[in-house]
Amino acid sequence: MSRLRRMPRQQQTARPARRRSYDQFCATARALDSVGDRWTLLIVRELLAGPRRYTDLHADLPGVSTDVLASRLKDMEQGGLAVRRRLPPPAAAAVYELTEHGRGLLPVLTALAAWGAPALEERRPTDAVRAHWFALPLLRALDGLTLDGTVEVRLPEGEFHIRTGAEAGGGEAYGYGPADRPDACLVLDADTALALGRAETTLAEAVGEGRVEVLGEGALADGLRAWQSPHPALVPLNSPVA
Repeated sequence: MSRLRRMPRQQQTARPARRRSYDQFCATARALDSVGDRWTLLIVRELLAGPRRYTDLHADLPGVSTDVLASRLKDMEQGGLAVRRRLPPPAAAAVYELTEHGRGLLPVLTALAAWGAPALEERRPTDAVRAHWFALPLLRALDGLTLDGTVEVRLPEGEFHIRTGAEAGGGEAYGYGPADRPDACLVLDADTALALGRAETTLAEAVGEGRVEVLGEGALADGLRAWQSPHPALVPLNSPVA
């Protein structure tokens, strides 16, 4: 009997997986095609403060798996929201950073943080916290402040810095850790930072009540001591509708 020879199967070229889409001719749906996946907007939140290494992103996104983080970063690169590049020596580390398209999500994150701020009335025992997560509420509280400079913010949870005036539009709106040469410094606790973000109090009122200490001399420090937020107070999410 003649043996039948098995013919090798033709190898098919693997097609790249197509991202899920709402397939709706709607700007909101198209936006959610890019940023609607779980963790994506939180990665944007981290990268709004500047370039970050993968390990640093993973450390400041407690709960995300390494596989999911890698997948989201790849999707963000493909969608034009972020790029991966290598820092020059002596660092020589790979970092991720937002593109101009990705940085355009800052007002989206600021508005989303304002919408969700009333839900932070009580910190749950399982809640993780990082100091720079309070940057978005403070950016809203200082919205409209035209004085240029860098403000260092000191919380019991840690430190970060934010940029005001024209400096805020030049790149990262805030940064990790203390500033190299801050023009002013705010010392406060997390509850006060949230109250400012919810417009329950103004910076001038919080300074007068001793809830915020403004350190530094000069126009920016003086402006912070007298600053009145232009935003109305936010309504708690569980408040009844009139």
